[in-house]
Amino acid sequence: MASNRRALVTGASAGIGEAFARELARRGHDLVLTARRADRLEKLAAELRHRHGIEAIVAPLDLARPDGPEALVAALEAQGLAIDVLVNNAGYGVSGYFHEQPWSAHADFIQVLMTAPTELAWRLLPSMQARGYGRIVNIASLAGHLPGSAGHTLYAASKAYLIKLSQSLALEGKGTGVHTTAVCPGFTYSEFHDVTGSRELVSKMPRWLWMDAATVARQGLDAADAGKAVYVNGRVNTAIKSLFKLLPDALALAMIERQGRRFRVGRRPHP
Repeated sequence: MASNRRALVTGASAGIGEAFARELARRGHDLVLTARRADRLEKLAAELRHRHGIEAIVAPLDLARPDGPEALVAALEAQGLAIDVLVNNAGYGVSGYFHEQPWSAHADFIQVLMTAPTELAWRLLPSMQARGYGRIVNIASLAGHLPGSAGHTLYAASKAYLIKLSQSLALEGKGTGVHTTAVCPGFTYSEFHDVTGSRELVSKMPRWLWMDAATVARQGLDAADAGKAVYVNGRVNTAIKSLFKLLPDALALAMIERQGRRFRVGRRPHP
């Protein structure tokens, strides 16, 4: 039975975003799916329409475009499509040391992982509050709870930002029916590491550190419904977060540095 709720999922063409789309459809939500790869979105939308009897609309978009979030929300409003659940999932990693990449690569990264989710939340939040119901799910990461590492300079910083943003929005939304949650998975089976070129390196990690995207999505939506501002997926990841919270900053940073040498993509800068 349809829930008459509609969800917007960014980065829905693969990985965790696709898993959220599938879980939302299973729960009866209509969908708006956005990502750059239109062919994958169309295939997924057709499958979910057939399997779950929901409405699934495809809206191909590169969120690196500064006008992307505004254009997307304007198009939805023009069609009279209200969004009840926003899943800010679109993201990727920029491998290598900070100075090795052109500024344009960093600017696009900040736009996609920080500016776009913030703007989408800002644009959709008022209508959610007016209807007395809404869910904003920001896909952060366990990395946002740990010290930053060399070789993925902006990644942990962007995820820490989403965690803090989610906490503030969760507090501001109390009593309005709108819940904001930062979902913080650790290593998750997806195409993320293929895109960043780190698949061979991270494959050295023990299997017990990994989770599947479907579990991350199910747990994340349950946490949002329960009104949890921050949710760390899995007992192992929760234990890792707790451990680093207890460690002195210098020791925690040294541990990240030592571990990071094993899985770093990019060369070490010359002294």
